[in-house]
Amino acid sequence: MTTPATSRDRAKAERTDAILREAARLFAERGYNGVSLEDIGAAVGVSGPAVYRHFAGKQALLGAVLVQVSEDLVSGGTRVAAADSAERSMRALIEFHVGFALGHADVIRVHDREVAQLAAGDHAEVRRLQRAYIDLWMETLAPLVDADADELRLRVQACFGLINSTPHSTRAASRGRSATATVLVAMAESALRAST
Repeated sequence: MTTPATSRDRAKAERTDAILREAARLFAERGYNGVSLEDIGAAVGVSGPAVYRHFAGKQALLGAVLVQVSEDLVSGGTRVAAADSAERSMRALIEFHVGFALGHADVIRVHDREVAQLAAGDHAEVRRLQRAYIDLWMETLAPLVDADADELRLRVQACFGLINSTPHSTRAASRGRSATATVLVAMAESALRAST
């Protein structure tokens, strides 16, 4: 049997997750400046001031959304890249990122449009995590492509552009998420390893 504090902590964590999810959805739909804390609170069934129990303000909430997703990419990417060969690691990273892009379209749209709204500390942390994620991909790609660091970075960032543009340009549901993922994985593999 759980203690009330544990139940209370669990409920608070679930509410925090719901606030992050709804904030990402609303920021993606209306833009950062078009959303108030009252809107976010209403979306999760609390008052706007109740959101302050979880976040210091709207900018802190945006920071939490983008820092969390950046942390998730680094930790998830690190986990899946631990395969027994460079080929398998690269394929796992591609599949992981495609799955992320198709499952987190709102967060991608928010990042693309609203990263400039972040507080300086959150902006620096997101950039640090992005560099770590790019470095992970570059290290995985290096044994598979004869290229210097600048070209590896170009290939990786172009691949991200290809995959991350999907939430802006298509709805996975129209093709079926699995079919869309299959096409994106094949295209990303080809783009990463294209001959020059």
